[in-house]
Formats: sequence, C-alpha cells, structure tokens
Amino acid sequence: MNLSRRSTLALAAASLASTARAAPPIRLGLLRTASPAPFYIAQNRGWFAEAGVPVEFHFFEAAQPIAAAAVAGDTDVGVTALTGGFFALAGKGELKVIGGALHEQKGFDLTAVLVSKAAYDAGLTSLDKLGGHSFGITQFGSSFHYMLGQLAAEQKFDLKSIALRPLQQVPNMVAAVRSGQVDATMAIASMARPLEAAGEAKIIGWVGDHVPYQITALFAAAAMVDKRAEDLRKFCQVYQRGVAAYRAAFLRLDPAGKPIFDAATDAAIADITQFVFVGDPAAASKIKAGLGWYDDGAALDVTDVRTQLAWFSAQGMVKGQINPDNIIDTRFLPQR
Repeated sequence: MNLSRRSTLALAAASLASTARAAPPIRLGLLRTASPAPFYIAQNRGWFAEAGVPVEFHFFEAAQPIAAAAVAGDTDVGVTALTGGFFALAGKGELKVIGGALHEQKGFDLTAVLVSKAAYDAGLTSLDKLGGHSFGITQFGSSFHYMLGQLAAEQKFDLKSIALRPLQQVPNMVAAVRSGQVDATMAIASMARPLEAAGEAKIIGWVGDHVPYQITALFAAAAMVDKRAEDLRKFCQVYQRGVAAYRAAFLRLDPAGKPIFDAATDAAIADITQFVFVGDPAAASKIKAGLGWYDDGAALDVTDVRTQLAWFSAQGMVKGQINPDNIIDTRFLPQR
C-alpha cells in the first residue's frame, strides 16, 4: 500500500473517530415567535456549538404538539407553555420541567386581553365584565384557558359563564376577535397593539398586572435527562448565557422606569430576526413592543408550576394524582 493510500485511510479513520465522539445535536421544540428569544441569541452567536452541544430548532404551531414530540422521541427538549396535556404526559414519567422561561410580570406588557370593537362598544370595557361573553382560546386545557381561569378568580367572574371557543392557533384567535366572531381573546403585545392602533379591537388589561405566573418553561424528555444529563447541563449553561444577553438587551430600566435600548439591544434584535420577523421592516418596533420577562439565570417559579398543576387537576384536565416533585427537576437551572 503506498503512502498516499495509507494517509488517506488514516485521515478517514480520524474523521470517523471524531464524528463518533461528537455529541448528537439537541433537538429543541419551540414556537416561531419572539418568546424564545434567548435561544435565538445563543444559537445565532454560535454559543451552543462552541460548548459542544449543537442545537437544532424544530418549530411548531401550538404548545401541545411540542410536548407530544418530546414524548415520541422526535425532540429532546422544549420551551413552551405548560398545559393540561403537558401535565398529563409528565405525570406518566415522560417529561421533566427543568427551568424557567417567560414569566408574566407586573409592568411588562406581554399578554393582552383583547376585546372586539363591537363587544367593547356594547360595554365590555374591563376585565371584571368578561363573565357571560365568548372567549377565543387555542384548546381546552391551554395556557390561555389557564390564564382566563386565574383572571376569573382574581376579578370574581364565573369561568363557567364564559363561552369558550377553541380555535387551535393564535392567528385564528386574533382573526376571530377582529371580525367579531368572539367577544374577547388573548394575544401577545406585538399582535394586540397594532390591532388597537388600527381601531379593530381594544385592550382591556394585561395578564401580568393581575396574575403573574410562569407562562412558559423549559422541559426535557425523561430519556434526555437520564441518558444525556451532562449534555443537558451544558445546554442549560448556554441557555443561561442567552438569558443574560436578553436581559442586558431588553430588561434594563432607567431611573424613570423606562427601558434602556442601546447597542446591545440592536445586536439582540439582529439575532432574533434571523428566526422571526425575518425581512419585516417593523421588526425592531414589534420586538420592543412585546418584551417579556425572563428571571435571572432562567430560574423556574416552582411554586407557580405547582399551582398550575393543581388548577388543571381541579378542572378535570389531568387524571389521577400527580406528585409535582416527580415532574420538576431543579438540578439544571435555579429556582425563582
């Protein structure tokens, strides 16, 4: 065998060995919205690859399919709202909540309660008047269903008096309130504010001002936790780095309580618009208009996750007794 032939085989063998040692990509399930912004920032800056845990984004249209994909083995981790369906799957030992993401926080306008123009003109002008009206949600047992239930308790109207309309996707909810097919719905600020500005709907309140809660969280398939704990730990460390960059770009306030936007903000917007609002000339203003709160270190509001599980169980959307300690794993990220 000549030297050239030997060299070629040696190089091929080295390449195969390197490939065998490389960690397989971590498949992240998420919605194509601005909500998972810290992940966009970390991905676009190459931080996951740099840490030896390359990440693949798998985009979905609603929260429940993200959890189902992790159970099916099609994804490894997910970031989305915790729903009745999620808790049902987690209760079977399939999923673990491992960290925080968006948190509804007073003073940060994230989720608006949006009312049709006709309903507003007819008197639906405040949250306490929602009783007896129709309300668009994605699905029964969704985060929107939960938020409405919490508002009902806080504002003292009867949730059972609401005519819930499951519309499957958020764009359908927004379209329904614009056309007057439902009296009210919920939408993130970047969707709600343009409708109000155009006179097509009215914002009557912000969820975070009334019922702060852990609206989205990071979870992992049980197999990922059991078999790739070290990769998951590295992934979470990079996620924390993304959260720190997000907080520096968007969550700093001046002495008057106004957001500070500077070069760090511009850089983060450039990262985010690689994945959402691509090519939209109004992208920067939409992102700034819909900022959500991320706790320092991607901390998880464990108490609120327990509250959510209890509510879904009380509504009959989660069968059997589920011990929250069995579905929450705080080894990877801090608690709030």
